[in-house]
Amino acid sequence: MIAQKRLAALSAALLLSTAGVQAAEYFNRIASFPVALNTPDDEETSSEIITVSEDGMTLIYSDSPAGGVGFIDITDAKMPKAAGFLALDGEPTTVVVDGGKVFVGVNTSDSYTEPSGNLSTIDLATQAVEASCDLGGQPDSVARNADGSLIAVAIENERDEDFNDGEIPQMPAGALALVNVVDGAVDCGTLKLVDLTGLADVAGDDPEPEYVSINSLNEVVVSLQENNHFVIVDGNSGEVTADFSAGSVDLEDIDTEDNGSLDFTGAQAERLREPDAVKWIDDERFVVANEGDYNGGSRSFSIFNKAGDVLFDSGASLDHLAAQYGHYPDGRSDAKGVEPEGVDVAKFGDDTYLLIGLERASLVAIYKDTGAEPEFVQAIPSGIGPEGAVAIPERNLLITANETDLGADGLARSHVSIFELAEADAPSYPHIISDLDADGRPLGWVALSGLVADAEMPGMLYGVSDSFLGAQPSIYTIDATAQPARITAKTVVTRNGHPAQKIDIEGIALDGEGGFWLASEGRTDRLIPHALYRVNADGEIAEEVPFPAELLAEEIRFGSEGVTMIGEGDDATLWIAIQREWKNDAKGTVKLVSYNIASGEWGSVNYPLEAPAEGAWVGLSEITAHGELVYIVERDNQIGDKAQLKALYSVPVAELVPGELGGELPTVTKTLVRDFIPDLTSTGGYVLDKVEGFAIDASGEGFVVTDNDGVDDSSGETMFWSIGSL
Repeated sequence: MIAQKRLAALSAALLLSTAGVQAAEYFNRIASFPVALNTPDDEETSSEIITVSEDGMTLIYSDSPAGGVGFIDITDAKMPKAAGFLALDGEPTTVVVDGGKVFVGVNTSDSYTEPSGNLSTIDLATQAVEASCDLGGQPDSVARNADGSLIAVAIENERDEDFNDGEIPQMPAGALALVNVVDGAVDCGTLKLVDLTGLADVAGDDPEPEYVSINSLNEVVVSLQENNHFVIVDGNSGEVTADFSAGSVDLEDIDTEDNGSLDFTGAQAERLREPDAVKWIDDERFVVANEGDYNGGSRSFSIFNKAGDVLFDSGASLDHLAAQYGHYPDGRSDAKGVEPEGVDVAKFGDDTYLLIGLERASLVAIYKDTGAEPEFVQAIPSGIGPEGAVAIPERNLLITANETDLGADGLARSHVSIFELAEADAPSYPHIISDLDADGRPLGWVALSGLVADAEMPGMLYGVSDSFLGAQPSIYTIDATAQPARITAKTVVTRNGHPAQKIDIEGIALDGEGGFWLASEGRTDRLIPHALYRVNADGEIAEEVPFPAELLAEEIRFGSEGVTMIGEGDDATLWIAIQREWKNDAKGTVKLVSYNIASGEWGSVNYPLEAPAEGAWVGLSEITAHGELVYIVERDNQIGDKAQLKALYSVPVAELVPGELGGELPTVTKTLVRDFIPDLTSTGGYVLDKVEGFAIDASGEGFVVTDNDGVDDSSGETMFWSIGSL
């Protein structure tokens, strides 16, 4: 009941934060920076922990894969520039700034059993290492106090997860390192190692400090993640003044199955918090992200006081938030859901914000501190795997660092994202959000792969999910007149009363009788047929039409990507956009396949593709008939600055005269209607890959949506926008 009340409160907050009832201040993205620009020859880079120079003009981030520290010039925050990279002799784990110096924790360990590391000092002006202090173990987190006189380092000495199934204890034990800073230089002679053993109930002889933060009283709070424990240390004396368990929670209304469906009816009892990042809010309270890395993970963030009392816990609300935003990672349902990992506290004017980085959902949830239950403000799209954040209040800027780099797979690189706090009627994200179901749980959605408009009601659309929800293929009702657009209903596609299996819905068209035609992209090698499905208004499959043998004989992996209907009665014909060339297609052409519903006849025409850039391919992702034209979305498979083609073309309906399959096919002519790349860059992010849905509503207004791949190997970001009347 408590969880449902919190969910209802969150949903109400979402409505208020997106309804534009009155102007307020929101963080909206103004730019993003791929950190590979600093190390263009490296296959993998990362922006993990990030900080900023005292003048607010230079960002500094740790890059573990590249083995160094990167610099970004944000003098013009809307045009960030590469500003250098310093290679280090080891793996940087965290960075902090004090005056003109950057202090970096560097892991130099030869093995898990022989951990080592140092605290390196970098001169910001010269970008050179000036000094180094041996820490006697593997550093993880570094923090400095307000006046820059004290640095605390979490010496984790992390466990080997491949040894004995990762079970702890695994020696040597971790510790807390304290060192003084004198005249801008680290005084290595003052280094103290604070013993943290014998405190935690979980593997007390092997503490693994994860994160540290220092308040204005020089009290250091240390999270022991695997040990599910907190320790508070007097930074001046090195004395442990308090320690207590992070405790556990009973979770309700969560998805507990990694099964290709979204079902928020599960529960987990006594889930250990196992906190990762921790940050003081003031001298009495701190906020933690409960990631879980051992046997826990409560999917929440919590606020504690230094006496160990839990003042607030978010319960399952972060999972629900992600589900409403289309960012929920179903692949982590059986583990730790959205996995809150990063946390920061930032004060802008009179408002103190709590920033919660959701690693697997690739969102940063933002709350205002109220002294009691925090007030949800918004969630921002960060890039893949948000890890670090830094606020620059004097410039009204918020920076997030996103550690995941998928460039080796041709996907998105690690990015630093820049947000500006400014007055607005509503936050610029999300573009589309879902309502709650009848039981007060999030409808949940991901991977919108096709659109069609209602025949009569302007602004009403229907979208479909692709194979990411293979156990719950769904049709979504969308109110595009709302800001943001709202998914108001979800209809599961069923076969004999059960969720249909072995379908990958990529296109949807009205059937003219209150139901829909669905186009499924087949994979014969995975026993998924290439087929059309007719479903009634309740989602039940009423008719299945497999592709003919003469078409399947030329199959390759990439099949149906959209479907539309042209004509009425005996002339009603479905037209299917095939994504890429099949075996018998001339290079640079792809089929538009026709199916006459009354006669059962199949045919096809050729569609001429744009030439792809080197290393890329070009294909189709949507087809929509309107008036005398058919509109087709054509795109390349590139992302970010490599993307060159995301566009809408038109073809005259009069040219859609199908030829016989296997015979000589006519080739249609096309006209460019709109280049989508300016739309895709208008929100300050990188160009998303998959523009997959397009529909024209009853008033003639065109709408576009991107497919977020179900948050797998994706930032989870979905763009939905209008291109006006056509």
